[in-house]
Amino acid sequence: MSDAAPATLDAPLSKSPLWTRDFRLYFTARTVSMFGDAMMHTALTMGLLEAGYGPAGVGFALAAWTASVAVLILFGGVLADKFTARRMMIGADAARFLLQGLMAVLFLVGTPPFWQILVIMALSGAATAMFQPGVGSTVPQVASDVQRANATLKVAESLMVLIGPAVAGPLVAVAGAGVVFGLDAATFAVSGLCLLLLRLRPLADVVPEGSMLRNLREGWREFRSRTWLWSVIVIWTFMGICVFGPMLPLGATVIRDAHGAAMYGVVMSAYGAGTILGGLVGMRLRPRRTLLAGGCAMLLYPLGILMIATAAPLGMLIAAEVLAGAGWAFWSVMWATSIQTNIPGPVLNRITAYEVSGSIMSVPVGQAIAGPAMLLFGGPHQVLFVSVAVSFASCVALFSVPAIRRLRRGPAS
Repeated sequence: MSDAAPATLDAPLSKSPLWTRDFRLYFTARTVSMFGDAMMHTALTMGLLEAGYGPAGVGFALAAWTASVAVLILFGGVLADKFTARRMMIGADAARFLLQGLMAVLFLVGTPPFWQILVIMALSGAATAMFQPGVGSTVPQVASDVQRANATLKVAESLMVLIGPAVAGPLVAVAGAGVVFGLDAATFAVSGLCLLLLRLRPLADVVPEGSMLRNLREGWREFRSRTWLWSVIVIWTFMGICVFGPMLPLGATVIRDAHGAAMYGVVMSAYGAGTILGGLVGMRLRPRRTLLAGGCAMLLYPLGILMIATAAPLGMLIAAEVLAGAGWAFWSVMWATSIQTNIPGPVLNRITAYEVSGSIMSVPVGQAIAGPAMLLFGGPHQVLFVSVAVSFASCVALFSVPAIRRLRRGPAS
């Protein structure tokens, strides 16, 4: 296993306050674009349903976006290292501004053909694949306190996930999906402008040489040389298939049947509130063994699934979802901090691309097999019990790998 040194900057990291000019700009860029993303999913779902494309149409449109991200994000990591993450992120925001603006026009003038929606979603996913690798590598350049920065961004993301749909729903009902897509396009314009105004400290030796294939191979070597990194992704592959994938369709079905459709939104809001709580804890609690602490927090995650599977009373379900959201958010902060402080800057974008790709590729598989698994096991409750068992087993697996258990934060945190 490689114990690579943490990212090094040409200028030493200072002990300056978190809210510097660059962090404020980056925080604004991420928060505004996350708000747009949260609105977009609601607008897409309601717009396609109103257009008569049905739930299957929504699924195909989202799948076009997800597949495009999963396939192209590795190339996004290489290009971010070649041309700098900020340039790729600004270019991606410009592309998404145009694409979401086009989507707005299509919905404002009538009912767009479904193939046009699929093409736009696939291209939007490609732009996201160019943007996402730079998200992690930019944080150490705009904040000296990496963990606190990640926790702050996580809290903001959670708030946007709560507020975005609440704003988008009434807007779609009153003004139509096209207006929301137009607002989403505007958020990418704001994000791109904020990124353009950043004054980043240059990373040392960040530009890789050689062909795209050579750089991909180098990124893969760096990725597989870190046992703690690839071990987590292997564990997350099982989680994606057996937990994250089935949870959304089957969990929604069980909650709706047990407590009514209106209560599903309440339960999801409780989970969102929990993620805010977990992010706030991540600002204050600073364990040296980040992944060990994050794994302990993840033990809370299956509690929410367990309460759904057992058809628990609504109060118990809401409390469990708050705890589950808190555990997930704290893990996310610890995971991001571990990556950003233990991986050298010149390969951070490529390794982030492999990490994101490995994390999301299994989720569509889990979503696809949720229905057949429900028939095989005799109902959604039984499948969710399997999800609970796999989730607890995954936490045990995290603790059982010495490289994960012993990993410490790098000094740039």
